[in-house]
Parts: sequence; structure tokens; C-alpha cells
Amino acid sequence: MKPLRSSWMDADLELYRDQVRRFVAAEIVPRQAAWREQRRVDRTVWRRAGEMGLLLADIPAAYGGAGGSYAHMAVLWEALVQADEAGFGSHVHALAAHHIHRHGTEAQKLRYLPRLASGEWIAAIAMTEPAAGSDLQNIAATAVRRDGGYRLNGSKSFVSNGQLADLVLLAAKTDPAASQGGISLLLVETGNLAGFQRGPVLELIGRRGQDACELFFDDAFIPADAVLGGIEGKGISQIGKAMPYERTLLGIVAVAAIERAVELTADHARGRKLFGKSLFDLQNTRFKLAEAQTQAVVGRVFIDWCIERMIAGDMEADIAAMAKWYLTDMQCTVIDECLQLFGGYGYCLEYPIAQMYADARVQKIYGGANEVMKEIIAYSM
Repeated sequence: MKPLRSSWMDADLELYRDQVRRFVAAEIVPRQAAWREQRRVDRTVWRRAGEMGLLLADIPAAYGGAGGSYAHMAVLWEALVQADEAGFGSHVHALAAHHIHRHGTEAQKLRYLPRLASGEWIAAIAMTEPAAGSDLQNIAATAVRRDGGYRLNGSKSFVSNGQLADLVLLAAKTDPAASQGGISLLLVETGNLAGFQRGPVLELIGRRGQDACELFFDDAFIPADAVLGGIEGKGISQIGKAMPYERTLLGIVAVAAIERAVELTADHARGRKLFGKSLFDLQNTRFKLAEAQTQAVVGRVFIDWCIERMIAGDMEADIAAMAKWYLTDMQCTVIDECLQLFGGYGYCLEYPIAQMYADARVQKIYGGANEVMKEIIAYSM
């Protein structure tokens, strides 16, 4: 069965998709093994992606972006999954830029977005702490007004793009006594920042090319204009408004991974011999693949509808939470079923299905744990 043609695709986007796939094949696929070994993506690929207009395709041209829509970003994220690439943190980079474009002052947009669009700078997002994950109101990092700016203290964990980041969008308490903890989002430039340190790359079970690490701030000075939007205490609101962007993104990745897993497994089943037959000739295999293919189609129809809503600008938080929970959960389930059909080969990392299995698990954790997604959905009922 051929993949469904997404409802939001048109002739121009199909041409763009061809361009993206060529870029991924030429610039990313040949370097994946090296990136997994060194546990980070080379900065050069960020520059090349920036030159192609891929990094911030949905940001207006006035700020260095390509002037496209959310659909253009979806094309990139799907192409990366189809190439089995989970280390290139373009999604985090794009989310940081989305925060700046939506909430930043004009000066912040002009300073940061062109640099992020070109790949000159790489962005990270630092929200999670050792004792505060989905519950951001309990973060301990503080930014205290002093010396005409802020003194930043605290640590952040599981920061994707952390080793490479030139700009960190960071959540800290600027007024702990205020409602919702007085949390602000800060734009922290890491170059030559005294009091700033990066921890070693974390040993992850999957996404081996991703340079996730801890970040540490010890009385680091940041200027007064580092507050996103220029007004303190807006952090929780700003984060909430960006959640549909991120959670729909995670749903896109999940569906693309499901489709990729089904394709790989069907090909394997047709070529693998067992008891004198192909694996596909066994009824259990056909039933498992039929179930997985149905889940892929259901997921595709749902995420395409979500993408349409993102393009139209009317995506709701509870729908995005449904996409994030349901599709990432389905991703892990389908890939597990597919891996089983590979037998022992499915447990070998030289087979893409094994790497997909390891890469998938974090999808149910970051962007808000799936249990939190269910709370959001329940409160909306």
C-alpha cells in the first residue's frame, strides 16, 4: 500500500520535499555513523541547512526565515525520520525560534532569528531540572536583578543541543514570591559567559547523535534585555502558548516513525525465509502487519488534520496533547511489534528497527510526559 498523500501537501510542497530529501541524503545520511560515535552533530551541517533555508522555514523572511508555513517544517521532520536521523536537533532549534518570533521584542527578533535561520547560531531550550520536569513551577533556577542585569544561578538537565548551543532559552524564577512562581524565559548567550559550564554529553539509550547534557550557571551575568518579550513573569504563559507547536511536532515524528517501521518490517518479512516459506506467508505475520499498517493510516489521518490546524493557526492545547500522547504511545507499541518480527536481528543495532526502538522511548517523556497530556485532556472535558 502506498503512503497516503497528506491533505496539506500541494505541488509546491512536493517540490520542496524533494529538495529536503536530497539534502538529507547528501549531507546527513553519510555522516550519521560518525555523529553517533562522537555523540553530536557537526556544526557544518547546521550551516548547510541554514543556507538551504531549512532551519526556520516557517519564520518570515524579514527575520531571516524562508517565509513558509508549519507544513514546511513538517516536511523536514518527516524527512529526517525517514532517513533514521534522530540526532540533528532541528526541532528544538525551531521551537526556540518560534518562542522568539511569537513573544520576543522586535530587537530580540532582529538579533537572534537571522542567526538561527542561517545556522550561525544553534539554539537549545533549558527548562527541566534535576528536581523539576513537567512541573515547571517548581524550578529552582533564579535570575536576580543586580548590576544592571541579572545574576543567574542554577542547573538544567537533559538539554538537547546543549553542547553546541550558542543561545539557550532558559526558564528561571525572577520573582519567586509572585503567582506561578514569577517565572521568566531568558535568552542566554553562551559565548564567553563567565559562570557558565556544560556537563558531559549524557549517555542516552537512544538518539546517540544528540548532544544532550546538563548546563550549570554560577552567578552568570546576563543583561537586562535578556528577558523574552521584555516583561518579567510571563514565562509560564509563553511556554503554554508554544506547547501546540512542540506537541504536534512530536506527533509528526511519531507517525513518520510508524510508517518507516512498517515499511522496513514488510520488506524484511517478504525476504526472510522461515520453515520453507517467507515470513510474510505466515498468517501471524500478516495479521501483525495488517494491524500496524492500520495504525499507521489512522495516525497519518489524525496528524495531517493536526498539521492543517497548525497551518490555520487554530490548534488547541488539548488536541495537541492528544496528538502527543496517543501518537507517541502508538509509536512505541508499533515499533515493538515490528521489532519482534525481525527476531534476533531486531536486537542488533546494525538494523534500523533496533535503533528506532531505542530512539522512540523518549517520545513519551519529553515535551511533557504522556501522563501530563492525559491531565490536560481531562481538564478540557
